[in-house]
Amino acid sequence: MKTLLLMSGGLDSTVALFDLLADGHDVRGLGVHYGQRHSRELEAAKEIAEFAEVPFEITDLSNLKYFLTGNSQTGDLPVPEGHYTEDSMKQTVVPNRNMIMLSVAIGYAVSMKFNAVAYAAHAGDHVIYPDCRPEFVEAMKQAAALCDWHKIDLITPFLNSSKAEIVKRGDQLKIPFELTWSCYKGEDFHCGKCGTCVERKEAFQLANVKDPTLYSNFSEKFFKAVNL
Repeated sequence: MKTLLLMSGGLDSTVALFDLLADGHDVRGLGVHYGQRHSRELEAAKEIAEFAEVPFEITDLSNLKYFLTGNSQTGDLPVPEGHYTEDSMKQTVVPNRNMIMLSVAIGYAVSMKFNAVAYAAHAGDHVIYPDCRPEFVEAMKQAAALCDWHKIDLITPFLNSSKAEIVKRGDQLKIPFELTWSCYKGEDFHCGKCGTCVERKEAFQLANVKDPTLYSNFSEKFFKAVNL
């Protein structure tokens, strides 16, 4: 099956890539620059695609940052710190982001005559991100099947999986965790303080898998302070 995978360079989409390859999919990667503060993630996605020897492209929608405001990723709000499930993490929600990216990916898949589009929404996202909920996925599946005469399937391999379960699967697949990027601040190293960094550390810990990530020294102190 020819599958177009939305790749962010993070843990989830990277494990999804190797999971799809293990299942025999012919995968092509697509990264989206939507004006995100942490566009550093796209460099990671490129490196991962090269490692896996799959084609990878980036589409530039960076002007969206002027329209998708009121959040910490494309707007002026500071990146919240703390546990991922805290209400403050809703500041990281980019309005309609996944629908926009999936629409672009589905259009590309139709033009390329691919069979499916995949993205790595997981169970831990449901509380914070409305466009990762099962109801949203089901609606997008129907839209992908109806938007063109060439039907596109929507694959979400981790929709009911926790972050720790994804890390366990990645460990089984021997993925290069050290190449992945999660931090929402997009600096030289993972900050270790933002919600997605804390979630990343917790996932490795719960999965009992060694975390190869380089975090700043200050972030290590922070992580110990919150006792995760």
